[in-house]
Amino acid sequence: MKVSEVREKGSDELRGELLELYREQFKMRMQKGTGQSPRPDRFGKIRKDIARIKTVLNQRSMAGE
Repeated sequence: MKVSEVREKGSDELRGELLELYREQFKMRMQKGTGQSPRPDRFGKIRKDIARIKTVLNQRSMAGE
């Protein structure tokens, strides 16, 4: 997900997407703990997407939206 895509979305939509990413991250951690092999490249992508969304939400809150 690119930053430009994130900025186009509304704050409520971003919060929903953030929740979904947290759930996916949790599921992947549980799969790893039980010995299943989730795709290792997804861990970094999910973590970076979470950071992008949180950054945009924080910028919006500082701007007063």
